[in-house]
Amino acid sequence: MEESGTTRELKSADILDIMKYLPHRYPFLLVDRIIDMYKDESAIGIKNVTYNENFFQGHFPEHPVFPGVLLIEGMAQTAGALCVANLEDQADEQLVYFMAIDRARFRKPVTPGDQVRYHVNKIRNRGRVWRFAAEAKVDGERVAEAEISATIVDV
Repeated sequence: MEESGTTRELKSADILDIMKYLPHRYPFLLVDRIIDMYKDESAIGIKNVTYNENFFQGHFPEHPVFPGVLLIEGMAQTAGALCVANLEDQADEQLVYFMAIDRARFRKPVTPGDQVRYHVNKIRNRGRVWRFAAEAKVDGERVAEAEISATIVDV
């Protein structure tokens, strides 16, 4: 991609990078990989949904559905990792906290075998507070959306 005549550099983060950016661990780390990271502006997080995830034992065993609140959390984790990744050498000293969720909508169930892509795009940031528009998609179809706010704090 090009931006003002220059090449637009897109980065990615594997699971080891994500674990450097976020304090979450199994079973609450809900992003397997992040691709197309562009500064603190946008990214796509990937979650591969499998039946052996612990929440499917109770949600719902006969008709397994990925919980909507976890779709929101996956979008928030993608946005948070993007923020911390852009702190570069300060990342070890920072933690991102989820502040608010607005305009959440769930459009279609996510089931085992689906690959969810969390698309996050910065709306704005002021100081240490970011606001993102987020969408969760499966096979290019929107399954959930929300606006997410987060803040960076010193640890």
